[in-house]
Amino acid sequence: MTDVALQNTAVSDGTAKIVYILYLVGLVVGVTGIVGVVMAYLNRAEAPDWLKTHYQYQIRTFWIGLLYMFVGALLAIVLIGYLVLLFWMVWLIIRSVKGMQLLERKEAVPNPTGWMF
Repeated sequence: MTDVALQNTAVSDGTAKIVYILYLVGLVVGVTGIVGVVMAYLNRAEAPDWLKTHYQYQIRTFWIGLLYMFVGALLAIVLIGYLVLLFWMVWLIIRSVKGMQLLERKEAVPNPTGWMF
């Protein structure tokens, strides 16, 4: 690889890591998840194939997580929604940590379109 290609991979690699971190920070702050998904959408076209799986995984994590939050908020009226929201938090943490581990090893996400971990 040329120096420019290595540098672009490092930048994209770092951007993907920032998205995972933004998702985790979003558990406390809230709006950083939106920033993360926008970054994932903007960077996925130029990324190498193995990194595209991370961006796809991140985008799916955002939208599926939004669905879990919506269902949890609706069901909070009958109290079971709090369990759904707790599941969503654990689910998001596991997906983000798993993604960062794969990213550190420069490996593709095995099933970026899956719903679970």
